[in-house]
Amino acid sequence: MELRQLKYFVQLSKTLNFSSAARELFITQSTLSHQILQLENELGQPLFHRNSHEVMLTEAGQTLLPLAQQTLHAADNCLLRLEELKDLMGGELNIGVTFSFASIMAETLTDFLRRYPHVKINVNQSTMTDLLGRLENHELDFVLAFKPLDSHPRIESRVLFCHHLTAVVNEHHALASRKSLTLEELQNYDLALPLRGTRARNVFERIISTTDYNYKVKVEMNYVYLLFRLLRESNYVTILSESTVMGEGGLRAIPIEGIDSEENRMYGCIHLLRDVYMKKSANEFIRMLGESTSVLRRTLE
Repeated sequence: MELRQLKYFVQLSKTLNFSSAARELFITQSTLSHQILQLENELGQPLFHRNSHEVMLTEAGQTLLPLAQQTLHAADNCLLRLEELKDLMGGELNIGVTFSFASIMAETLTDFLRRYPHVKINVNQSTMTDLLGRLENHELDFVLAFKPLDSHPRIESRVLFCHHLTAVVNEHHALASRKSLTLEELQNYDLALPLRGTRARNVFERIISTTDYNYKVKVEMNYVYLLFRLLRESNYVTILSESTVMGEGGLRAIPIEGIDSEENRMYGCIHLLRDVYMKKSANEFIRMLGESTSVLRRTLE
């Protein structure tokens, strides 16, 4: 049994299509078929049901899949450890970030690339649910997101800061000079909100679910920089964590009165897989991000 064969097996298990799997692996379909057949012969049992309409995992294939994935991850970790013995900061770093964290990580990203130009960074922005799933599948090295409502046994969440929801407007808005405002007052303004499913929106929906207020939601989006541009060029109001707008010129974050402090707390976290080897570059990025958010914490106190 070869690692290459296990890699081919795992990819075919994802696609359940020989043509698609071969294309993803950059090999011919006949090569893939031959390698899978060799693996099945060595194991003495079929791993896939094949017919003219579909490909499906057998019971043996379903049993092998998680074991093969663990073996491939262990092999990758072995290579990473040996590579880092050379004390080289290189390779790739895959980071997941939710809507609210884009601004927070921007400064650290710029700093990190300046110090370590040989590291290639792939930043993936999506929902918390999607990113944590990709983290568990070893597609990401770590995720920056708020603490989820439900626990994930395989994921460790390290708290970076604790912030609250605020109303955000441009610096020329009628509300910009206010020290605070109420949920009731928000009914008087057109709202541009992050999509349902984002942490800030979920917290806001939970808070207002016990009220009978009617809000004028005119825009919904999940792209933070487009939302910021809309705010700067209009009189819309949005609801975001105070951390989301730190360092964003031309915007003001206004505390919202009358919300239970515990209900309104949002814990910004770094999410990591438990018991998995961390790349040297990942540890360094996390260290730098921690220093950046400690400055952010002091600014808000």
